[in-house]
Amino acid sequence: MTRVDGIVAKIAAMIDGNLLKPGERLLSVRAGALEHGVSKNTMAEAYDRLVALGHLEARQGSGYYVARVRRPSPEQRPSHVAEAADFVSLLREQLVQNYAVRIGDGRPPPSWMERFDMGGQPRHTPTASEHGYGNPWGFLPLRERLALTLAERSIKVAPEQILLTQGANHALDLVARQLLEPGDVALVDSPGYYPLFGKLKLAKVEIAGVRRRGDGPDLEELAALAARLKPKVFFTQSLAHNPTGGSITPAVAHRLLQIAEQHGFHVVEDDPFADILPAASPRLATLDQLERVIYVGTFSKTLSASLRVGYVAAKPALINTLCDLKMLTVVSTSDFVERIVYGVIASGQYLRHLRRLKARVEAATEEAVGALGRLGLRMPIPPTGGYYLWGELPEGTEERALVRDAAERGIFLAPGSVFVPGKALAVPAMRINVAYAGDPRFIDFMRDQLGR
Repeated sequence: MTRVDGIVAKIAAMIDGNLLKPGERLLSVRAGALEHGVSKNTMAEAYDRLVALGHLEARQGSGYYVARVRRPSPEQRPSHVAEAADFVSLLREQLVQNYAVRIGDGRPPPSWMERFDMGGQPRHTPTASEHGYGNPWGFLPLRERLALTLAERSIKVAPEQILLTQGANHALDLVARQLLEPGDVALVDSPGYYPLFGKLKLAKVEIAGVRRRGDGPDLEELAALAARLKPKVFFTQSLAHNPTGGSITPAVAHRLLQIAEQHGFHVVEDDPFADILPAASPRLATLDQLERVIYVGTFSKTLSASLRVGYVAAKPALINTLCDLKMLTVVSTSDFVERIVYGVIASGQYLRHLRRLKARVEAATEEAVGALGRLGLRMPIPPTGGYYLWGELPEGTEERALVRDAAERGIFLAPGSVFVPGKALAVPAMRINVAYAGDPRFIDFMRDQLGR
C-alpha cells in the first residue's frame, strides 16, 4: 500500500465510522501533510482521490469537506462504470465552469458565438408532427442541406444515408453500440478524444491507443495493433485533431484505409470543425465514399453546443440499423431544435458567422503560438484550423501538481494524461484552447511555473 492509499483508507474509514461528519471541513493540504508526515503533493493526491471516490467535496478557495451526499464508491459500482467515470472529471469542469481562465476548455468563448435571429427562419405552416416526437431520421430539409454540404466535400451521400443525432457524442455512442460488444477491441487516437474513452469503457470494450503524429495516426503502430488485436473499429479525428490540433495528410489517409481494408475494421471519422475547414481537406470519407468509413459531424463546435444537433452518415444498411438503435434508446431527436438549425443555415446567418469564426480562430492561433513560444513551450504539431494546440511541458513536470496550482489561481488546465488511454505520455503536455492562451493570468502563471 502506498502512502496515498494509506491516507485514503484512513480518512475513508473515519468517514464511514462517523468520526468525520457530513459537511465537516478537513485539514488544509499543508496541515494534512504535516499531520500524516507526507509531502503536500501526496496529501493533495489523497484528497483528490477521496473526492473522486465520493467521500469528500472540494470547494474552491475554501478547502475539502466531508461529502453531504455520498456517491457509491467504485467498489460498489460495476467495474466498467467506475473505469468510465475516470474520464468524467475534465468534462464536468467544462460543463460546470468554476474557473475564470479556461485554457483547457474544449469550446470557444461565448463572445465568438453570434446572437442569431431566429425570426429569420423560413416561414412554414405548422404541422401536427411539430408537436410530436418528429421523424426518427431527423428533420428532412436539414438532412437534404447536409447532403449538399457533404457533396461540397466530395462525399457522395443521399439524405437517406444521414441520421441526425444529439451531437457528435450521441452519434459515436450509437456507432459503438452497434458495432462493438463487450470484450471487443477498438482502436483510438492517442492522445485522443477522452469522452469517447469513457463511452467505450462503459460498453466494456477494450481500448488500444494509436500514437498520433503531426501528419495523422502512426501507420506502423496502427498496422501492428490491427494484426495483433483484431479490432472491429478505429475511431479517429482526421482534421484539426482534438487535442493536438494537427491534420492528416493525403498519403497517410490513403495508407490508413488500406490497412483498414486489409484487417477488416471500420473507421469512424469524427469531423467537428468541418464547417470552418477547407472543403478539399483530406477526409477519409472522401477517399472511401462511406464503404468502410462512418462519418460523424456536429454543429456543437461551430454553431452552439446547447442546440445539440449532430449527424452520422454511413452506407444504407448500417444507417438503417443505427436509426433503429436511435429509436430504441432515445426515440427521436428534437424536430424543433433541428428546424432552428436549418433556419439559421437557410437564412444565410450561419455562413456569415462561419466567416467571422474562422477569422477569429486564425487570429487567436497566431497570437497563441507567439505567446506560448515566448514562454518556451514546445508545440510539436502545427495547428491546422481548430481550437487546440498541444503544448509539451519541460521534462519532469508533474501534471497533477501543475493543474492543482493553476486551479488555486482560478485557471482551468487540461492535462495531457487525460487524453491518453492506458499508458502514460512520453512527455508531459496539456491541451491549450487558442481562444484563451493569451490571457495575461495564464501567461504569468506559466512564467512562474517555468521560471521565466
